[in-house]
Amino acid sequence: MSTAPLVGYSSSGSEDEAEAEAKAGTRAQPGARGRSRGQSPLSSQRLPVESVLHMFPGTEEGPADDSAKHGGRVRTFPHERGNWATHVYIYEAREEFLDLLDVLLPHAQTYVPRLVRMEAFHLSLSQSVVLRHHWILPFVQVLKDRVASFQRFCFTADQVKIYTNQEKTRTFVGLEVTSGHAQFLDLVSEVDKVMEEFDLTTFYQDPSFHVSLAWCVGDARLQLEGRCLQELQEIVDAFEDSEMLLRMHAEQIRCKSGNKFFSMPLK
Repeated sequence: MSTAPLVGYSSSGSEDEAEAEAKAGTRAQPGARGRSRGQSPLSSQRLPVESVLHMFPGTEEGPADDSAKHGGRVRTFPHERGNWATHVYIYEAREEFLDLLDVLLPHAQTYVPRLVRMEAFHLSLSQSVVLRHHWILPFVQVLKDRVASFQRFCFTADQVKIYTNQEKTRTFVGLEVTSGHAQFLDLVSEVDKVMEEFDLTTFYQDPSFHVSLAWCVGDARLQLEGRCLQELQEIVDAFEDSEMLLRMHAEQIRCKSGNKFFSMPLK
C-alpha cells in the first residue's frame, strides 16, 4: 500500500483552502512527502513596503476565527489580526459532477462514516500562505500580470486517490489529473514566481494535481486505501458519461485571501 500524497490545506476550513486543498500535494512515493521547493532570491523589483502602505490604507483586521465553523479542523498557522490566509486555485463546479459524488460518497462512508462532502471543488495552484492585509492587492496584481498570457485548456481528472495534509490531521478523497498536467506545471511555475517575489512558500515538488471531493478529520488512509480505493475507482470508471463528465475546463484562475475573492480569466 502506498503512502497517501500530501495536500497543503489550511486548517481554517474548505473556504480557506481555497480551501486552501483540493492545495495539491506530492505524488505518492515512498519516503518523504510534501517538500516545498526551495525559495529563490527575491526579485529586485519587489514593491517597496512604504509605498504599498500608503496605497492601501485602512483596516488590517482579518476575518474572525471561529473554531466552531471549522468542523474540528486544526489550523496549520495561528490566526492573527492582519494576517489573511491566501490560496490560488482553478475553480471548477458542475451540477453533473455532483451526480457522481452522490454515488461515490455514500460508498466511501461505508468505510469512513465521518467523511463529508467538500463545500467547493477546485484544483490548487499554491499552498495556503499568509498575507498581510496591505499586501493583498499588490499580490493579486502581480499574479494577474503573470498569468495574463495563458490560454484556456481542458484537463481530465479521473483517477481516485487518497490524500492527507502535512500534519495528517485531515484526509481527502480526490480525483487526480491524468491529462493537462503539463499546463498546470506551467501555471504553477508562474504562481511560484509571485510567491518568491513576496517571500512566500512555493508549491510542492512533483505535485499531484487533483480535485478533492470529500474530507474527514484525522488520518483515514488505512480505511480508505486498498479495497475501498479500488471500489471507488470502479464506480468512476462505470459511471455513465464519466469520460465526458471528468473532462473539465480551466477557464480562470482564482485567488482567495481571507473573505476576498479575485478572478483572473485565461485567454
